[in-house]
Amino acid sequence: MKKILVLTDFSANSKHALAYAYNLAKQVKTNLLICNAVIEPAEMPQAGLVIWPAEESEVLFNDGSIQLDILKRHVEKEYDPAGFNPAITCIEQAGTVLAMVDSITARHDIGMIVIATHGTDGLTTLMIGNHSREMIDNTNKPLLLVPPDANVNAVKKIAFATDFADITDDLLCINKLITLAKPLNAEILIVNIFKKDGHEAEKYIHELTVKTSYPLMYYRLIKADSPYAGLTWLCDNGQIDMLTMVHRSRSLIEDIFGRSHTQKMARHTTLPLLVFPANTPSRAPIF
Repeated sequence: MKKILVLTDFSANSKHALAYAYNLAKQVKTNLLICNAVIEPAEMPQAGLVIWPAEESEVLFNDGSIQLDILKRHVEKEYDPAGFNPAITCIEQAGTVLAMVDSITARHDIGMIVIATHGTDGLTTLMIGNHSREMIDNTNKPLLLVPPDANVNAVKKIAFATDFADITDDLLCINKLITLAKPLNAEILIVNIFKKDGHEAEKYIHELTVKTSYPLMYYRLIKADSPYAGLTWLCDNGQIDMLTMVHRSRSLIEDIFGRSHTQKMARHTTLPLLVFPANTPSRAPIF
């Protein structure tokens, strides 16, 4: 069973993301890794020449270990003697966030990475500064971005928004998504946002229907002037609990969350966003 990796900076938003991840882990019956990266001044912008005493590094690690233990004990208060309770492992190491994630995913069987977003700026400033954009661009694992107002409830309906730019890649990601949806008994809603009539969405939907097998999968075509407008309608009217997209260059996700749309989408940050990396190498399940 693959694990959920939760990144934390001990902020209120990241604690909420951990609560969300713990609740999700209980539902899919998997375990958690809680991780904090000790960012040294040498990698901080405009840090200049900084001498980093060894004793100060030790203080940072000791403080971080205490904070991680507090977090662990806090979420374990949700222990249910009658249900599944995720085992929690805490990890702390120095270096960049991306390097830490690469190291952990190489040593552990990770199915998903969870990070928190800030409610004020949408996706422009995520937990741990601007490292999240680097994470979105470079991680090879599904990345779940949890906003501070996300409801920590059972996930019952997951939307997969696609422009059908790469149907093969979509199929691989949808099969991964099914492994998340099954233990949740959640519906999967495949959504295509289009502007002009006469496109070939029906053909792609037929192909998805033939090549996937999940009884709770449905399809919806949304005609809108822009991907942003279509996604806004979906968030307002689709009654979904999670939004899923594939991140590839010049994709739907780039159209929606580019600079011109980020502030507009900030008001929809109550919805967790699951981002699949493009060109998924295999059909290996999330969990």
